[in-house]
Amino acid sequence: MSSVAVLTPESFAEHRSGLKDQDLTGCVPEDEAYIPTYLEAFPPLPEKGTPGEKSGEPASAWGSKIRPIKASVITQVFHVPLEERRYKDNSQFGEGEEAKVCLDIMQRTGAHIELSLAKDQGLSIMVTGKLDSVMKARKEIVARLQTQASATVAIPKEHHRFVIGKNGEKLQELELKTATKIAIPRPEDPSTSIRITGTKEGIEKARHEILLISAEQDKRAVERLSLEKAFHPFIAGAHNRLVQELSQETGARISIPPPSLPKDEIVITGEKEAVALAVNRIRAIYEDKKRKTTTISVEVKKSQHKYIIGPKGNTLQEILEATGVSVEMPPLDSGSETIILRGEPDKLGPALTQVYAKAKSVMVVEVSAPAWLHRFIIGKKGQNIGRITQQLPRVHIEFTDGEERISLEGPTEEVEQAQIQIQEIIKDLLVRMDYSEVIIDQRFHRHLIGKNGANINRIKEQYKVSVRIPQDSERSNLIRIEGDPKGVQLARRELIEMVQRMENERTKDLIVEQKFHRTIIGQKGEKIKEVRDKFPEVIINFPDPSQKSDIVQLRGPKNEVEKCAKFLQKIIAELVRPPAFFLPRSFIRTSLERAVTQKIREETNTKIDLPTENSNSEMIVITGKKVNCEAARDRILAIQRELANLKETEVTIPAKLHNSLIGSKGCLVRSIMEDCGGVHIHFPSEGSGSDKVTIRGPVGEVEKAKKQLLQLAEEKQVNNFTAELQAKPEYHKFLIGRGGANIRRVRDRTGARIIFPSPDDTEQELITIVGKEEAVRQAQRELETLVKNLDDVVEDSMEVDVRHHRHFVCRRGQVLRELAEEYGGVAVSFPRTGASSQKVTLKGAKDCVEAAKKRIQEIIEDLVSTVALKDKSPQQITQSKTISKIRTIKKAKKNNKKQ
Repeated sequence: MSSVAVLTPESFAEHRSGLKDQDLTGCVPEDEAYIPTYLEAFPPLPEKGTPGEKSGEPASAWGSKIRPIKASVITQVFHVPLEERRYKDNSQFGEGEEAKVCLDIMQRTGAHIELSLAKDQGLSIMVTGKLDSVMKARKEIVARLQTQASATVAIPKEHHRFVIGKNGEKLQELELKTATKIAIPRPEDPSTSIRITGTKEGIEKARHEILLISAEQDKRAVERLSLEKAFHPFIAGAHNRLVQELSQETGARISIPPPSLPKDEIVITGEKEAVALAVNRIRAIYEDKKRKTTTISVEVKKSQHKYIIGPKGNTLQEILEATGVSVEMPPLDSGSETIILRGEPDKLGPALTQVYAKAKSVMVVEVSAPAWLHRFIIGKKGQNIGRITQQLPRVHIEFTDGEERISLEGPTEEVEQAQIQIQEIIKDLLVRMDYSEVIIDQRFHRHLIGKNGANINRIKEQYKVSVRIPQDSERSNLIRIEGDPKGVQLARRELIEMVQRMENERTKDLIVEQKFHRTIIGQKGEKIKEVRDKFPEVIINFPDPSQKSDIVQLRGPKNEVEKCAKFLQKIIAELVRPPAFFLPRSFIRTSLERAVTQKIREETNTKIDLPTENSNSEMIVITGKKVNCEAARDRILAIQRELANLKETEVTIPAKLHNSLIGSKGCLVRSIMEDCGGVHIHFPSEGSGSDKVTIRGPVGEVEKAKKQLLQLAEEKQVNNFTAELQAKPEYHKFLIGRGGANIRRVRDRTGARIIFPSPDDTEQELITIVGKEEAVRQAQRELETLVKNLDDVVEDSMEVDVRHHRHFVCRRGQVLRELAEEYGGVAVSFPRTGASSQKVTLKGAKDCVEAAKKRIQEIIEDLVSTVALKDKSPQQITQSKTISKIRTIKKAKKNNKKQ
């Protein structure tokens, strides 16, 4: 088990420096993680009667000499001020460059990094992990997230090797400890200057450590003075001028720890006389200030502290220089708002005045403005805000996305001027601008935008408004219009009108062989122009010849599209043949394929296309002149009658009912052909006036199809009523039920015929109901109730023994896919492999979830019975199978009674 030590950067540096040896209760030194040996952690008890030991006293091995167990995991927290942040775009905090850099560092070092944004916009960074990982991560964070500076420190050339250490270990330790890059000149380079690159704080620490190393190696005198940290600023003087003058006067080198390092020790090195002189002068300053100075504490808002500190602490140095008063600030990562002023009593007043002046020299103000108005306040390409910032360059203006406020920060007078100007802009815009929101189904959004944004750009330019249409990924129907009040209303009206037109629009695809496209279009488009003039509201799109597509698309008002489609179909019927017809697949691939020879093609001058070998189609397509196509069809059918035992019969049905019997895209007649397997029903071509409908196929199925066709015709003639219903394709299989049980119950109760779309239909959600009006209405209500129940998504769970889980998820979840397909797309989630949980979650329509749970239970019962059978004798297995069959028969009878 590992422990966690939470250290500040200062205490961390103090532990690593080795300059302070006193033990801190409750803290763990931050050196290499130490794992004690067994004998060190659990030393042997002293032997009884050991000379020199008093009875009852612990052995020395169990006394104070036991080495403490050190933490193997540490946590370090440090702060990066706003002025030293490399990436200052707050709008991207948590997802911008800073987050990417931290993610990269975590992957490279193995340490865990957490970022947070302080009130002063500085960064608080917490790094957790093993010591080496934390040190490496901290160094990279400082190098990549904090602005870098550089400085040089000169020490004797012969001391450089002590800074480097054995195999460079000392230099690496120093770089990690101070988060800096230290460049030491090569041995052949005569330079004595060592370059340090990093943050200002890191450079100060590194410089201090290097000077200490040099002092240790210097054969001259070294003196260490332990003086209270609070009086160091008086010894150093403003901008370190006093200590520099003292060093020049005495000739001694004086090293004062930087403000960020909480150490009391000042190190003086040099000639003995120089060191002694410097020590006396420093002690005199210290004693004088300690005797004369006093302190006062003031409370200042934490947000104002950064203005008192100033860039790189310059403001504090200016106050010290002007008044002789030291201002002690609480750490930036501390919540304290107390500032301590230390100096002579008559100078504390002026210093306090300066502190308050600096604190109030910058103010932060928030201006309320609707979030939608922000971009208009900013202006096109930032023109409005640009004018303000040019006049008042020291004011920082920040807009927060989604919030109804604008933040202003800067000098008090300038912020007040900027606030007045922005409020005037807001007042003017609220009078001149307006917005409106309109709910429009997302499926129409791309049509509103138009190709390359043509439609929406036109509306924006025409009405001088801004229109925000959400991205598809947002799954939102809300469109927002902003701009001139009158323009907003006009744009809103036009968008609604466009949607209404689109809702009334219909798109229909006509299948026309590409070779006929040029004939239909005519020379220079003359023929198709006549069609377009006849139906001006319909857009007719022919595919590009390079696409090799047979789909001609019609788009426009529903009634006009239907009329145009019928008109084009008549034109196509004159060019093409009788429609394609169906024959049993086994017949096509055997006898017919040998019989339909080149001779038939040559004699009839037609093109005959048989289905490919890998296709499941039973359709033969004959292309050519109408007379030739009919002749080729008659010859093929004659061959078929000779080679196959098929029956053909004719039914007389009035020609006016043919279209209604065929249904939309052949859905009605296809449903009869599917119900009567192997049957083909051929209606005479439109406009021929013939009442004869031909039914061809196996004897029994032909009679069945004839009966259904006549019954449907009678229904159409007496009560020709049709209704349509929309339902998601994944619901269809559940609505139909296993073996058609569900839909059969609806048909039996209402007497209406219910037709589901085939896989080839373009409108996969459309269900057609045909029959008497009362029956159709009742069936429609029942189906709508079922669909509504399916739309109500619920989540449920059940317990399934872990040993059965594999059966459901194996073969890439085939059983789960079958459940989803059969039960309306219900989602079944099993626990991860290896988990001990038996909980299985089901999500979907309530009825589907219940049915799926029942089916899962049935599967489990089968699995259990299968396992049980393996352990039984052959006689027991036979008995079990018999019992199982009896149960199945009883269950089927019970279900039939319910139906």
